[in-house]
Amino acid sequence: MKTRIIAICATVAMVIGLATAAMAADLPGEGKTIRPGRATWTTGFFQEAIYSRALEELGYTVDKAKDLSNPIFYQAVTQGDVDYWANGWFPLHYAQLPDDFDEKAESIGYVAKAGGLSGYLVSKDAVDKYGIKTLDDFKRDEVKKAFDANGDGKADLVACPPGWGCEKVISHHMKAYGLEDSINAIKASYSASMADAVARYESGEPVFFYTWAPNWTIFKLKPGKDVVWMNVPSIDPSDAQKGFEDELTATGIEGAVSDPINMGFVANDIRVVANKEFLAENPAAKKLFEIMSIPLNDIAEQNTKMFDGEDSQKDIERHVDEWISKNKKQWDAWIAEAMKAAG
Repeated sequence: MKTRIIAICATVAMVIGLATAAMAADLPGEGKTIRPGRATWTTGFFQEAIYSRALEELGYTVDKAKDLSNPIFYQAVTQGDVDYWANGWFPLHYAQLPDDFDEKAESIGYVAKAGGLSGYLVSKDAVDKYGIKTLDDFKRDEVKKAFDANGDGKADLVACPPGWGCEKVISHHMKAYGLEDSINAIKASYSASMADAVARYESGEPVFFYTWAPNWTIFKLKPGKDVVWMNVPSIDPSDAQKGFEDELTATGIEGAVSDPINMGFVANDIRVVANKEFLAENPAAKKLFEIMSIPLNDIAEQNTKMFDGEDSQKDIERHVDEWISKNKKQWDAWIAEAMKAAG
């Protein structure tokens, strides 16, 4: 009797093991490892975490993401050193693509289509007080003095760190509009510089900064109430913006200093960028990239939580758990469609 029970248990264990193995074999990513890249701006961390989690659902082992500046990532994905990231901003990043990009990598799907609104914001009270309409007004002595936080005689602008696409456009604006002697473009850590700007605003000082949407900044300092979107003096595209001149002017922007407004930046598509060989070998991942997206408000809400102190990787993973729970039906549909693509 005892021998029979042992035999039955062994048979059951074998059946369970075989069933588990069969289920694992049904996952298209089983036995494969993915190497994601991640943007150096913290507001892009949420996107990477969501896409990595979805790939894990497909059975892939996902390595810890490599934080890379834009030019380094695009070189790495073209060379096959990383497989993808969910932080491509186009047309802003076009000028940073290597010559062989189209041959070896591609943009795929839309994390957020036409979601990347960006431009300059200025304290509303200061705009009203000094009659500020465009960046040209920062050449006026009283305006420079009002926004000069460090005493160097220039208005302080929270700009972008080197390696970001926006840094190249802002540098272009400073030269094109003759603003280098009037505006101090701060290129240090964006998060730290913006935290300092928010603190100055809360203490009653005027602020001047570049930002984009989705971003926590426009939840903390609301366009139309606390700050206003500012005009650039004229349409003068950077290299990355050539061919998109008509899109540098926008209408119906909430909190804009004028309507229409010359933003100086094109509203960008946020996209996944992946190595072509990787996509060819992983049809399930390719399909996932094609169909997934994240609402802008959800990204901005999570970014605000990070600014408020929930900024560890553990926090971000919890935010992903919460987001999946709220969007479970759509999440399951994406995973199911990606599974079908694997054949």
